[in-house]
Amino acid sequence: MTAPHADADSSRSPWERWGWAVAAVWLVFLAYPVIETFQTDASAPVKGVALALIAAYAVVYLFGWSVWRDHALKIWVAMLLLALGTVPVIGIEAIGLTPYLGAFSALMVPAPWWKGTTVISALLPILSLIGGDFPAFFFLMVWPIIGFCTAMRVFFELEARSEDARAELALVAERDRLARDVHDVLGHSLTALSIKAELAARLIDVDPARARAELESIQETARQALREVRSTVGGLRAANLEAELATAPRVLADAGIETHLVGTVADTDPRHRTLLAWVLRESVTNVVRHARASMVSIELSPSGLVVADDGTGFEANGGHDGNGLRGMRERVSAAGGTLHLSGDPGTRVEVSLP
Repeated sequence: MTAPHADADSSRSPWERWGWAVAAVWLVFLAYPVIETFQTDASAPVKGVALALIAAYAVVYLFGWSVWRDHALKIWVAMLLLALGTVPVIGIEAIGLTPYLGAFSALMVPAPWWKGTTVISALLPILSLIGGDFPAFFFLMVWPIIGFCTAMRVFFELEARSEDARAELALVAERDRLARDVHDVLGHSLTALSIKAELAARLIDVDPARARAELESIQETARQALREVRSTVGGLRAANLEAELATAPRVLADAGIETHLVGTVADTDPRHRTLLAWVLRESVTNVVRHARASMVSIELSPSGLVVADDGTGFEANGGHDGNGLRGMRERVSAAGGTLHLSGDPGTRVEVSLP
């Protein structure tokens, strides 16, 4: 069985996994503040402190691109404070640390903070005009680097909005298709029922046997139409994650189970909302039928869905995949994702999607 962390790591993009390596290449330019530290007239202990601050700056910078990505704003603040800590030793040459601040801010700090932190990072080099022998060519590097990273961030956000728009258009198109299916099913079935009913009415006196046959045909046509409408409407309902999130707490509450919801539909990938709605419905059904739980946690994220309960656990209920769980695995696998089942106590269903 694959570990959840391994599944999550494999679903990350190459940039998320190896962006730190690209960022590490630029650390070569920290040679300038390091050289300046050695060239100052400060005592050896003071130089040691400055070098330690620069080393810590580099470590925090790299960790901000990798394991501390979720704390990017705090990382930026820490980098700023470490850079300011070198000012008493190397003075205005500390401006040499600002390209890292600007690039990290533009590409990693979350919205809406990244715009403000990027502007601050871009304005810091102006302090070099106060004094010091700062190389003029540095201005040809700092602002272009920050500007390039800012442009990348804007392009990424525009691309994400474009993807969202395409996903919404696809959802609207799917709803229109299902609406047409319902219309076609009802239109065809009701027309057939009307014709058969008129024929049966005319035959009831002249040919009772044939009229009885038409009435039986009407019953079969009505049953078939009902099955088709249920199937079509079921597909429409499964595509609506928001409706499933509204329904799940009510279903669980009727069974005496408390619901704890983390996240909203907006936190999920529009491409996978139909699948997540189906998984959520099946998971809630399993909890109500088998778990004997008192609390269920539902967590939504861009990478998927987690449904966890405090019930008897998967092993206590047979420890094997039923039809519903097999269906979930197949659907998730078809979408390129993974489904991980664990929990002690209780049961935890974790779906990770690309």
